[in-house]
Amino acid sequence: MKLIYFFLILLFVILFTEHKITAQDASVNFQVFYDQLSPYGTWVNNPDYGYVWVPNVAPGFSPYSTNGYWVYTDDGWTWVSDYPWGWATFHYGRWFTDGTYGPMWIPGYDWGPGWVTWRSSDDYYGWAPMGPGISIGIAFGGGYYERYNHYTFMKCGYMGRRNINKYYLNSSGNDNYFKNSRAINNSRVDKRHNVTYHGGPDRGEVEKRSGKPVLQRAIKESNKPGQSINKKELQIYRPEVKNNPSNGHNPAPSKVQNLKDVKPIAQRTAATPKPKVNQAPRQQAAQPKQNIQKVKQQATQQRQANPTQNRQAKQQRQTVPQRQAPHQRQASPQRQAPPQRQASTQRQAPPQRQSPPPRQQNPQQNRGQDRSPHR
Repeated sequence: MKLIYFFLILLFVILFTEHKITAQDASVNFQVFYDQLSPYGTWVNNPDYGYVWVPNVAPGFSPYSTNGYWVYTDDGWTWVSDYPWGWATFHYGRWFTDGTYGPMWIPGYDWGPGWVTWRSSDDYYGWAPMGPGISIGIAFGGGYYERYNHYTFMKCGYMGRRNINKYYLNSSGNDNYFKNSRAINNSRVDKRHNVTYHGGPDRGEVEKRSGKPVLQRAIKESNKPGQSINKKELQIYRPEVKNNPSNGHNPAPSKVQNLKDVKPIAQRTAATPKPKVNQAPRQQAAQPKQNIQKVKQQATQQRQANPTQNRQAKQQRQTVPQRQAPHQRQASPQRQAPPQRQASTQRQAPPQRQSPPPRQQNPQQNRGQDRSPHR
């Protein structure tokens, strides 16, 4: 019986493991990109690359430079983007820049920690997005060089920090930075998906130049689009993308615009997230409180900005009771004036009303009246 139970448990574990692996290895196609990225940009039909995605970003956006940072994982230096669509556009496909419409993204099949080329010198690191149709083999062949103005350079000691955008070198010197640097050839192979990618600078070298240990995080695959990070791991959605139709239909965006109808990058602004419906009443109720706080803040700012006015205001406040004080003092003597005090004593003084002299006169008159009959 023990053997039977053992084999049943072993069979259950095998079936559960196979089901779990099958769920993780479930493949998708480009339709996942078309659907998930549509709320954050515009899909256009490019004659050279097919469907291309134009993000709703403000002028100055640069792939692998804006709103993100590098972390060291099991797959090397991995770009972590703060954009909700970063799980796709910085780990699949390629970026290219149009002079009028700015950066555009082309979907791809292979996942990587960051499809960039790396350069290094004794003082700084640099990286730039790989162009369309460029593989790691071509990039490492020595004949491919991305234009120097596409690179982002940074001091070596700040590699691995989350706020690396504060330490970027001025792009006006990219020409000299590029000439005085060398390419980093640190290729890695993902045997599970048969993909070769770039791992970035050596971990030990970064630790030596920064003087701090580099934390290594494990990559955990998520089952839905998105990503999250903590001190131990990076959870990210990275399915296997294949070129296969879904439900008999070829993948395609639900809405495709003409490139002429898209705003140029100079006239574009970043899209703001829409507030939730259930948050609207709270925001409306909070508006009066916010207005009161603004008035208080403006009053405090005016007091701090105009100390002389504050002194004058204090003096005016102090002079108000001084002006009223004389009236109060004059009113009190009128009420307590000496004549009023005498009048009060005459009315209330019992000796004047019941004085002894009047009482003595009455007996004398009575005595005079009594004497007259005897006479």
